[in-house]
Amino acid sequence: MAYGVVDIEYRRISCQYPGYNLMFKVHENSRFPVYLAIVIIYQAGQSEITAVEIWREDCKQWQGMRKAFGAVWDISNPPEGSITVRFQVNGYGEQQWMQASNAIPSYWKAGVAYDSAIQLS
Repeated sequence: MAYGVVDIEYRRISCQYPGYNLMFKVHENSRFPVYLAIVIIYQAGQSEITAVEIWREDCKQWQGMRKAFGAVWDISNPPEGSITVRFQVNGYGEQQWMQASNAIPSYWKAGVAYDSAIQLS
């Protein structure tokens, strides 16, 4: 058996989800109200989401979520009330922040997907 480097080539392709907005699915391991993990699904286009933050109304600032694994972003002790999410999109050589206001309701549930009302192109 030989150990070494394996060359891998890949190419991004543009995904399309007609009739769907970007959605935040609350991961099954989430535990209301102490631990929130989300998966961003139906992400169209060729962009990559490189950061996710949630608005903390109590201290009037954004708090970053941790990229736990794969497409899962998580945070311990999420804020009370409906949750506004913003995410950094990197694509076509530029970065921008997009915001989904009140995208996750006050009493979110594990396994449920919530519509962001926005889509990437």
